[in-house]
Amino acid sequence: MAHAMRRQAAPAGLLSTDGKPHPLQDSLMAATLVLGAIAFITAMFHSLHLLSSWAGLIGILTGAYGQFVSVTTRERFLLIVGLGASAVGFYLGMAHGGLFGGVLG
Repeated sequence: MAHAMRRQAAPAGLLSTDGKPHPLQDSLMAATLVLGAIAFITAMFHSLHLLSSWAGLIGILTGAYGQFVSVTTRERFLLIVGLGASAVGFYLGMAHGGLFGGVLG
């Protein structure tokens, strides 16, 4: 009878289906979102191409590894948002001068 009365744990957050903490995945997700925002916003300014291209490149790499180790739908969804912003910032930064534009010759 006690087995039938077992209580289900509530999900930890939106679309977090297993209710367990995932500190590595959440850290990668947050880093990807922050780097994506930096890359996307600084890509709008031609003179900040170094910042946007490097932030975008690191955001793409962080997001790709985050997708590899992600567990829940929430993590995957927000990683894709961060990856998209990182990619746009990276490509616009590359178009405006690249990773080393004007610094190495």
